[in-house]
Amino acid sequence: MLKTTGFFIAHGFPTLPYFYIMFIQHPRSHSSPAQRIISLVPSITEVLYNLGLEQETVGITKFCVHPEHWFRSKPRIGGTKQVHINRITDLQPDLVIANKEENVQEQVEEIARNFPVLLTEIQNLDDALNMLLDIGMLTGTSEKAIGLSQQIHAGFKALPKPTNLKNAAYLIWKKPYMAAGGGTFIDSMLAYAGFSNAFQDKTRYPVVTEDDLRQSQCQEILLSSEPYPFKDSDIKELQDILPNARVRLVDGELFSWYGSRLLHSPGYFAQLMY
Repeated sequence: MLKTTGFFIAHGFPTLPYFYIMFIQHPRSHSSPAQRIISLVPSITEVLYNLGLEQETVGITKFCVHPEHWFRSKPRIGGTKQVHINRITDLQPDLVIANKEENVQEQVEEIARNFPVLLTEIQNLDDALNMLLDIGMLTGTSEKAIGLSQQIHAGFKALPKPTNLKNAAYLIWKKPYMAAGGGTFIDSMLAYAGFSNAFQDKTRYPVVTEDDLRQSQCQEILLSSEPYPFKDSDIKELQDILPNARVRLVDGELFSWYGSRLLHSPGYFAQLMY
């Protein structure tokens, strides 16, 4: 059995309070580990690497930049939003790993008509840790996955707990400005880093205006390195909007990648608290 609640469906993304779902057209026995894996999710590609699945991983996206030698050498099946189905078909995977937020529903449905697809939905640290365990089970690497999960859990457990969370806006895009809202993985990471989300009452990734930023009364504005690559030149522009707020660049991978990159997040978050 998978560690998280799940079930098999053939069509559509269900709106259910499950950590994630097995989205699969033709159920197969899980007693035999996957031998030909395609990852449609950059953070999960890095997990496959950390689990030692070099030979088993046969395809990745053009945004799967970690590890670098996989990015240079592994067959690419397109982007996270524009998957080339024909390339997936050519590779004949026995497991495709996708994500409800990062990938396009219609494309995942099409892939699932012919190949097993694990559809992940990660909103917090517990979801991420459970996902690691289940990928370990599906790929015959449970021992490594348990060790990786325990390492990540220990790192977050060791983080100091700030007495007062700083009200912060976490921006992911410019023109228009977009922020991380409530119910996102980034939202859950902000608390570990010592922040409360100024836009937690908004869902997903809302567009925010300059007036919204002023009215949020945020003490800090965090400019993510991805998906929009904010730079030093953007700091002054936002500092003019909120002269009393602290504006700084942050590493977006350490806030939004829910795989083995989480090994590095606690140390980074501890630095941001000061």
